[in-house]
Amino acid sequence: MSQFQSLRNHFLIAMPHLEDSNFSGTVTYICEHNKDGALGIVINKKLSQLPVAELFAQLELPNPNSGLAESEEVVPAIMEGGPVHHERGFIIHTGSADDWESSMTVTDELALTTSVDILDSIANRRGPEQFLIALGCAGWEGGQLEKELQDNTWLTCPATLPVLFDAPAEQKLQAAAGLLGIDINLMSSQAGHA
Repeated sequence: MSQFQSLRNHFLIAMPHLEDSNFSGTVTYICEHNKDGALGIVINKKLSQLPVAELFAQLELPNPNSGLAESEEVVPAIMEGGPVHHERGFIIHTGSADDWESSMTVTDELALTTSVDILDSIANRRGPEQFLIALGCAGWEGGQLEKELQDNTWLTCPATLPVLFDAPAEQKLQAAAGLLGIDINLMSSQAGHA
Protein backbone atom coordinates (compact mmCIF):
# COMPACT_ATOMS: atom_id res chain seq x y z
CA MET A 1 0.00 0.00 0.00
CA SER A 2 1.39 3.40 -0.97
CA GLN A 3 1.95 6.11 1.62
CA PHE A 4 -0.56 8.99 1.63
CA GLN A 5 0.80 12.30 0.35
CA SER A 6 -1.24 15.45 1.00
CA LEU A 7 -1.69 17.91 -1.87
CA ARG A 8 -2.61 20.79 0.45
CA ASN A 9 -1.24 24.06 -1.01
CA HIS A 10 -0.92 22.51 -4.48
CA PHE A 11 -2.54 23.33 -7.78
CA LEU A 12 -4.57 20.73 -9.65
CA ILE A 13 -4.23 21.48 -13.35
CA ALA A 14 -6.96 19.91 -15.49
CA MET A 15 -5.60 17.75 -18.28
CA PRO A 16 -6.88 18.75 -21.74
CA HIS A 17 -8.97 15.57 -22.05
CA LEU A 18 -11.02 16.38 -18.91
CA GLU A 19 -14.52 17.06 -20.25
CA ASP A 20 -16.41 17.60 -16.97
CA SER A 21 -17.93 21.08 -17.41
CA ASN A 22 -17.15 21.92 -13.78
CA PHE A 23 -13.42 21.35 -14.22
CA SER A 24 -12.51 21.48 -17.93
CA GLY A 25 -9.68 23.98 -18.40
CA THR A 26 -9.38 24.76 -14.70
CA VAL A 27 -6.77 25.25 -12.03
CA THR A 28 -7.92 24.27 -8.54
CA TYR A 29 -6.14 25.34 -5.37
CA ILE A 30 -6.20 22.56 -2.77
CA CYS A 31 -6.92 23.99 0.69
CA GLU A 32 -7.27 20.69 2.55
CA HIS A 33 -6.33 17.12 1.69
CA ASN A 34 -6.23 14.17 4.04
CA LYS A 35 -7.26 10.51 4.01
CA ASP A 36 -10.91 11.54 4.43
CA GLY A 37 -10.96 13.65 1.26
CA ALA A 38 -10.02 17.00 -0.22
CA LEU A 39 -11.38 20.54 -0.53
CA GLY A 40 -10.32 22.93 -3.25
CA ILE A 41 -11.29 26.17 -4.94
CA VAL A 42 -11.26 26.64 -8.73
CA ILE A 43 -9.23 29.83 -9.20
CA ASN A 44 -9.57 30.58 -12.92
CA LYS A 45 -13.25 30.27 -13.81
CA LYS A 46 -14.81 33.73 -13.61
CA LEU A 47 -18.44 34.12 -12.64
CA SER A 48 -18.50 37.81 -13.48
CA GLN A 49 -17.42 41.23 -12.39
CA LEU A 50 -19.85 42.16 -9.64
CA PRO A 51 -20.43 45.47 -7.92
CA VAL A 52 -19.79 45.02 -4.22
CA ALA A 53 -23.45 45.70 -3.43
CA GLU A 54 -24.53 42.88 -5.75
CA LEU A 55 -22.01 40.48 -4.20
CA PHE A 56 -23.38 41.28 -0.73
CA ALA A 57 -26.94 40.81 -1.98
CA GLN A 58 -26.16 37.45 -3.66
CA LEU A 59 -24.57 36.16 -0.48
CA GLU A 60 -27.58 37.44 1.49
CA LEU A 61 -25.38 39.47 3.81
CA PRO A 62 -26.89 42.02 6.15
CA ASN A 63 -26.64 45.57 4.88
CA PRO A 64 -23.09 46.52 5.81
CA ASN A 65 -22.45 50.05 6.99
CA SER A 66 -20.09 50.60 4.14
CA GLY A 67 -19.93 53.36 1.59
CA LEU A 68 -18.03 50.95 -0.67
CA ALA A 69 -20.79 48.35 -0.42
CA GLU A 70 -23.31 50.93 -1.59
CA SER A 71 -21.11 52.14 -4.45
CA GLU A 72 -20.82 50.70 -7.91
CA GLU A 73 -17.14 49.94 -7.36
CA VAL A 74 -16.25 46.51 -8.71
CA VAL A 75 -14.37 43.96 -6.65
CA PRO A 76 -11.92 41.66 -8.42
CA ALA A 77 -13.59 38.95 -10.47
CA ILE A 78 -15.56 36.44 -8.44
CA MET A 79 -14.59 32.86 -9.27
CA GLU A 80 -16.87 29.89 -9.71
CA GLY A 81 -15.08 27.89 -7.04
CA GLY A 82 -16.68 24.55 -7.80
CA PRO A 83 -19.96 22.66 -7.90
CA VAL A 84 -20.34 22.15 -4.11
CA HIS A 85 -21.98 24.77 -1.83
CA HIS A 86 -22.40 27.08 -4.81
CA GLU A 87 -24.40 29.56 -2.72
CA ARG A 88 -21.57 29.96 -0.20
CA GLY A 89 -18.61 32.35 -0.36
CA PHE A 90 -15.04 31.08 0.04
CA ILE A 91 -12.16 33.53 0.35
CA ILE A 92 -8.54 32.41 -0.05
CA HIS A 93 -6.34 35.12 1.42
CA THR A 94 -3.01 36.07 2.89
CA GLY A 95 -2.73 36.52 6.62
CA SER A 96 -3.83 34.64 9.68
CA ALA A 97 -6.92 32.48 10.08
CA ASP A 98 -7.16 33.81 13.63
CA ASP A 99 -8.40 37.18 12.38
CA TRP A 100 -11.76 35.83 11.16
CA GLU A 101 -14.74 34.00 12.69
CA SER A 102 -14.80 30.96 10.38
CA SER A 103 -11.39 30.35 8.93
CA MET A 104 -8.83 27.60 8.55
CA THR A 105 -5.10 27.82 8.12
CA VAL A 106 -3.82 26.42 4.83
CA THR A 107 -0.15 27.48 5.15
CA ASP A 108 1.82 29.96 7.26
CA GLU A 109 0.94 32.58 4.62
CA LEU A 110 -2.57 31.56 3.53
CA ALA A 111 -5.99 30.86 5.00
CA LEU A 112 -9.47 29.98 3.74
CA THR A 113 -12.33 31.95 5.28
CA THR A 114 -16.09 31.52 4.87
CA SER A 115 -17.43 34.02 7.40
CA VAL A 116 -19.09 37.35 6.64
CA ASP A 117 -16.63 39.39 8.69
CA ILE A 118 -13.90 39.12 6.06
CA LEU A 119 -16.21 40.41 3.32
CA ASP A 120 -17.15 43.35 5.50
CA SER A 121 -13.43 44.06 5.99
CA ILE A 122 -12.78 43.78 2.26
CA ALA A 123 -15.71 46.10 1.52
CA ASN A 124 -14.33 48.63 4.00
CA ARG A 125 -10.78 48.23 2.67
CA ARG A 126 -9.54 46.69 5.93
CA GLY A 127 -9.38 43.18 4.53
CA PRO A 128 -6.37 41.03 3.79
CA GLU A 129 -3.74 42.36 1.41
CA GLN A 130 -4.31 39.63 -1.17
CA PHE A 131 -7.52 37.65 -1.61
CA LEU A 132 -9.54 35.63 -4.09
CA ILE A 133 -13.32 35.36 -3.68
CA ALA A 134 -15.19 32.33 -4.99
CA LEU A 135 -18.74 31.06 -4.82
CA GLY A 136 -18.74 27.31 -4.27
CA CYS A 137 -15.93 24.83 -3.82
CA ALA A 138 -14.75 21.47 -5.08
CA GLY A 139 -14.82 18.42 -2.86
CA TRP A 140 -13.56 14.86 -3.09
CA GLU A 141 -14.34 11.91 -0.83
CA GLY A 142 -11.52 9.86 0.65
CA GLY A 143 -9.56 8.15 -2.16
CA GLN A 144 -11.49 9.89 -4.97
CA LEU A 145 -8.82 12.47 -5.81
CA GLU A 146 -6.10 9.82 -5.66
CA LYS A 147 -8.09 7.72 -8.17
CA GLU A 148 -8.47 10.73 -10.49
CA LEU A 149 -4.71 11.30 -10.30
CA GLN A 150 -4.08 7.65 -11.23
CA ASP A 151 -6.43 8.15 -14.19
CA ASN A 152 -4.30 11.10 -15.42
CA THR A 153 -7.11 13.59 -14.90
CA TRP A 154 -4.86 16.17 -13.23
CA LEU A 155 -1.31 17.48 -13.16
CA THR A 156 -0.17 18.74 -9.76
CA CYS A 157 2.43 21.20 -8.59
CA PRO A 158 3.12 23.26 -5.48
CA ALA A 159 1.09 26.48 -5.47
CA THR A 160 2.65 29.92 -5.74
CA LEU A 161 1.22 33.26 -4.63
CA PRO A 162 1.85 34.98 -8.00
CA VAL A 163 -0.25 32.41 -9.87
CA LEU A 164 -2.91 32.37 -7.15
CA PHE A 165 -3.35 36.13 -6.79
CA ASP A 166 -1.52 38.06 -9.53
CA ALA A 167 -2.07 36.19 -12.80
CA PRO A 168 -5.28 37.17 -14.65
CA ALA A 169 -7.90 34.39 -14.51
CA GLU A 170 -7.54 33.60 -18.22
CA GLN A 171 -3.76 33.11 -17.79
CA LYS A 172 -3.73 31.01 -14.60
CA LEU A 173 -3.99 27.64 -16.41
CA GLN A 174 -0.90 28.30 -18.52
CA ALA A 175 0.90 29.98 -15.61
CA ALA A 176 0.33 26.97 -13.34
CA ALA A 177 1.39 24.53 -16.08
CA GLY A 178 4.43 26.73 -16.66
CA LEU A 179 5.53 25.96 -13.08
CA LEU A 180 6.05 22.41 -14.38
CA GLY A 181 7.76 23.63 -17.56
CA ILE A 182 4.73 22.61 -19.64
CA ASP A 183 2.87 24.50 -22.35
CA ILE A 184 -0.67 23.26 -21.72
CA ASN A 185 -1.70 24.39 -25.22
CA LEU A 186 0.66 21.82 -26.75
CA MET A 187 -0.75 18.88 -24.80
CA SER A 188 -3.01 16.38 -26.53
CA SER A 189 -6.65 16.09 -25.50
CA GLN A 190 -6.38 12.30 -25.90
CA ALA A 191 -6.20 10.38 -22.64
CA GLY A 192 -3.96 7.40 -22.22
CA HIS A 193 -1.26 5.63 -20.26
CA ALA A 194 2.31 5.02 -21.37
